[in-house]
Amino acid sequence: MMPPKIFFHNNIRFLRERRKISQEQLSGELDLSRNKLQALESGKTVNPSAMDFIKFSDFFKVSVDSLLKIDLSRLGELKLKELLAGNDVYMMGSKIRVLAITVDKENKENAEYVPVKAKAGYMTGYNDPEFIAGLPKINLPNLPKSGTFRMFPTTGDSMLPIPENSDVIAQYVEDWTSLKPDTACIVILKGQQDFVFKLVSIHAHGEVLLKSLNRSYVPYTVKTEDILEIWKYYKHQTGTLPQPETDLQELKTLILELGNNWNGGLKKNN
Repeated sequence: MMPPKIFFHNNIRFLRERRKISQEQLSGELDLSRNKLQALESGKTVNPSAMDFIKFSDFFKVSVDSLLKIDLSRLGELKLKELLAGNDVYMMGSKIRVLAITVDKENKENAEYVPVKAKAGYMTGYNDPEFIAGLPKINLPNLPKSGTFRMFPTTGDSMLPIPENSDVIAQYVEDWTSLKPDTACIVILKGQQDFVFKLVSIHAHGEVLLKSLNRSYVPYTVKTEDILEIWKYYKHQTGTLPQPETDLQELKTLILELGNNWNGGLKKNN
């Protein structure tokens, strides 16, 4: 089992430098020796004490959970200011969310596969590093080096012509407002035992429109607070062969070909 990635030492150095406080000043504020502070910031202290976590949390006004699990240096300025102000809330469809990840021996992020049997558990374990570390790891070629990717199994025919029971490889979306209208996504909703694969459009007033490629399904809206995670479609794989054309599809193709031939003949005569 791969250990979860911890950002504590990077975060306390980042927050200290952001406030333009020297190590000497901060060690005095927290009643720590400068050598201990240097060891904490450099990561040489492998297992800081609970009291160390609490001291830094109280001083910087950031939860222990965020100090441990979120790379604060990667947050946008608006989100960082909101977090430091104590406002860990949804903002225009976006929230400071804790994304649990695992890394390999070279400290590179793994891509995990969420099998069917783990779907129900994912709803409660999506932000639990131990649960994520227990998921199967996948090695897919040509994935972008930046971003976090997971593979989700799909069910149902709401996204036809993408076949049922496809495996969708998707990239984690941190800022939901960055999504363009009708972006195909895996959406993890509260209180549901399955993932939703839909075309996503972020609307004002905290509403998200979910549409299917299959037009026989009626679009519907959900509240942003009912969404746990959004993963943007990257590619999919399936073991289902394309279905042969039906008589109706063949007739439509024939009519189109006749129309094209007719138009071509008219152009020649003119």
